[in-house]
Amino acid sequence: MKSLRPLLSLLFASAISTSSFAAVNGWLNWRGPNQNGSSSARNLPSTLNAKETLWTADFPGMSTPVIANGKLYIMGYVGEGPELQEGVACFDAESGKLLWQKVYPDFLSDTIYLRYATSSPTVDEETGNVYIQDTQGIFAGFTADGKPLWEHSLMEEFGRLTFPNGRTASPVVDKDLVITRGITANWGAQGPGADRFYAFDKKTGEPVWASNPGDRPKDNSYSHPVLGWLDGKRVFYSATGDGSVVCVNARTGEPIFRVPLFKAGINSSLLLHGNSIIAIYGTPYEPGQMVALKIPSVTPTNSAEPIVVPRSKVEQWSNEIRTSASSPVLVGDRVYVTSEVGYLVCVDANTGRVMWNLKLGTEQRNSSPLFADGKIFAPILNDPAVNEGGDEVAGGHGALYVVEPTDTEGKVISKATLDGRCYGTPTAWNGKIYIQTAKKLYCFGKKGGSADVASQEPAWPEAGAATQLQAIPNEMLLHPGETKDFHVRSLDKNGLTVKDVPASSVKWDAFIPPTAKVRATMKGSFDAEGKFTAAPDKVPSAGAFEAQSEGLKGYIRGRVLPGLPIKQDFESFMLSETTSNSVEEPTKYAYPPLPWIGARFKFEVREKDGSKCLVKTVDNTFFRRAMVFMGSPALKNYTIEADVMSEGNKRKMSDVGVINQRYLIRLKGNEQALEITSNQELLSARVSFKWTPNTWYRLKARVDVAADGSGIVRAKAWKRGDAEPEKWTNEVPVKIANQNGSPGLSGFSPQDMRVFIDNISVTAN
Repeated sequence: MKSLRPLLSLLFASAISTSSFAAVNGWLNWRGPNQNGSSSARNLPSTLNAKETLWTADFPGMSTPVIANGKLYIMGYVGEGPELQEGVACFDAESGKLLWQKVYPDFLSDTIYLRYATSSPTVDEETGNVYIQDTQGIFAGFTADGKPLWEHSLMEEFGRLTFPNGRTASPVVDKDLVITRGITANWGAQGPGADRFYAFDKKTGEPVWASNPGDRPKDNSYSHPVLGWLDGKRVFYSATGDGSVVCVNARTGEPIFRVPLFKAGINSSLLLHGNSIIAIYGTPYEPGQMVALKIPSVTPTNSAEPIVVPRSKVEQWSNEIRTSASSPVLVGDRVYVTSEVGYLVCVDANTGRVMWNLKLGTEQRNSSPLFADGKIFAPILNDPAVNEGGDEVAGGHGALYVVEPTDTEGKVISKATLDGRCYGTPTAWNGKIYIQTAKKLYCFGKKGGSADVASQEPAWPEAGAATQLQAIPNEMLLHPGETKDFHVRSLDKNGLTVKDVPASSVKWDAFIPPTAKVRATMKGSFDAEGKFTAAPDKVPSAGAFEAQSEGLKGYIRGRVLPGLPIKQDFESFMLSETTSNSVEEPTKYAYPPLPWIGARFKFEVREKDGSKCLVKTVDNTFFRRAMVFMGSPALKNYTIEADVMSEGNKRKMSDVGVINQRYLIRLKGNEQALEITSNQELLSARVSFKWTPNTWYRLKARVDVAADGSGIVRAKAWKRGDAEPEKWTNEVPVKIANQNGSPGLSGFSPQDMRVFIDNISVTAN
């Protein structure tokens, strides 16, 4: 029976692609209904011409269209510079008419736009609801008509980091869950930076589980998870930021296995072929490979740690094809991929043999090819255009090739030069090809057409005997006195739902994990009906609870954060730990406040100048740039102040600052300036401010928002002990102001110069 498990898993997974009518019909996520970039669409145009489109729309971006019930959803941008906003737009797929859009300002990011592909929306086949993740970490759900369902700020609630290249994951819907991912540095046990996956209830937005299946990340990853079945478990496979291929239980978040492959993050999505995983990796500067791995059948002994499987134990074949971000397409036993240096390549999925390659451009590391109607639709990032005299015209153009593949060659049958570079991937639906460039959205084809039929998954297997509890939400954020209801269900050993558990039958106890560095509890209590009420004390707290019912157990965790005012001088902290790293002498310290997001491993409480304060650590280069959030993202209309200082000398200092309503206000050491910024590329306003190292200063900031949505960000700084200046040192008007945001702190120590923060005060205006 054991030897039949892989075969049975494959048969069950292949049954998923059997055609039947779904409640919502369409191309519902960027990898399509087969999860591999291939489509059963027919009657698609073979000849594409940018001057002969069905329609175009001025909605630039780096996304892939998804389509459901005649509506097209895509991520993109409106505005420019400080007024740039990113979000989702909905168009009529037949006419190109804009039906609705929801956009958000970028904030607190170092994203450089128009550099790499971003995320795409995902549509739920049951409800038609649409889910997005923006570059800055807004994760939200909408109805098909654009009505908001729920929203999370992953940065402020879970410590999600941003990266200059902007690579952002697209959500994945699986039954009642919507799954996303990102590099996060959260709180407590999730404080260390990791490439984490998060599952939320798709209808309520409540968190269900969090998973860290990889090792310490080397880079961000937006590899799209591929769903399947393994040994009776509903799982997904994905590449990760630590350079691995992982398998995770999609119902519980339990990591199952990890196969290390590369010394950098892997962005390309995986392919499932028979009993194999096909992965491709590389960077513009590092050689990579395409590799096939036999799916191992392993059982983890620790629900939080995967089994690490050496590549040598499971590798079936490899070749030297590489790419940093473009994902491969699977059609039967053929893999098609656009390599890093602009070749369209055909590979035998059984042996890894390169069957042919076709030069299309000079580079392609973003968008991916699409296979449909017997043709490959392959975008190229930047295609040199020529004028009537045959002379090359400077960049700004992408190209979409139509290639007819055989087992011996790929033949170009059409090429469309598009306005704007190609970062996203084309979509095929209802006889049409859709693609977005950095300047506009294109639709090629004819009016009308017969709608394609998407596949629908058959019924799931029946659950076995209950072995564990799952409480939803698994993480909560409350204010003093606020209440929260929980949905508790029992799961079998594979993570499949057995039944709902009455809340009144669940016993809750405070729980401190044995590995906890800070032994603390969340202040509050459960009543007889299973409702939790946070204590009325206006003090922050955090901790975990264990749920028990009929011998089964489950766990949740949460934080209580008071509203305004927030005060912290760190004098109550006991310095009971001692540093042990290679860059400084042993020093006594305490962990930062447990409920703060992103503080652990980036900051420590130490003694300085006769008092205790928050100190930026410098031993971990991954956290040279650090942001900490101290409150709810819903807070607004407040003033934040803090004492700040940087080590250094005349030649080098660090940066230190505060965060007010999603604006970063900081003293920049080497530049000798007071800066107000949000996205560092789009909004950065500096004024000269001379400050010296090893000297305390007082930093103060506030944001005032007008009725029309505009605002003014104000900041001032002065030497601690001096009188506060009457005038603001820096005042920056913004046309589209951030309406709310968590107060926070910032430190940037690129040259190993520590920064110090003390006497924090956040008060209502």
